[in-house]
Amino acid sequence: MNSFFAMLSRMKYIDRWGLMNNTKTENISEHSLETAIIAHALVNIANVRLGEKLDPDRAAVIAMFHDATEILTGDMPTPVKYYNPAIRDAYKKVEAVAGQKLISMLPEDLRGVYSEILIDSDEALEPYVKAADKISALIKCIEEVRMGNKEFLKAKESTEAAIEGLGLPAADIFMSELLPSYYLTLDELG
Repeated sequence: MNSFFAMLSRMKYIDRWGLMNNTKTENISEHSLETAIIAHALVNIANVRLGEKLDPDRAAVIAMFHDATEILTGDMPTPVKYYNPAIRDAYKKVEAVAGQKLISMLPEDLRGVYSEILIDSDEALEPYVKAADKISALIKCIEEVRMGNKEFLKAKESTEAAIEGLGLPAADIFMSELLPSYYLTLDELG
């Protein structure tokens, strides 16, 4: 039985922000699509504005799958995951096992292709996917705060600081030129 894709379809059942009071729940499927869109944009910004020669399509695909292991592990809240190095390192090992388990659900001739996406790291694109992941989290915080949910204020501040701390010029451009529109209403966007 090759159940890889059936398992991936379960991403929609894994909610994010489990420790937070949400006005609207967000699952890892929604988050992964948004992260893919943003990663694609970041790499395009890097290529067009900063002279890089990276593959935005590959960045988007890596971002689509970046949380796939959470189908098996669940979403570990950031404050818990990074509470101390021992927890962080243990969770990385759990994620590695989950990644191998997912890959084992594929026909053998496809395992290499998906290992390159799910398990193997692409050092050139990794910073862009990481930044996209954090920007997606920031967008969630902005949406919650806009809806009056003060529970997300601290998360918003710490996520903004984390993005700034990445030192990724393409992310800085996204933050200054593209992120402000996320504060607008639908009528204002038009």
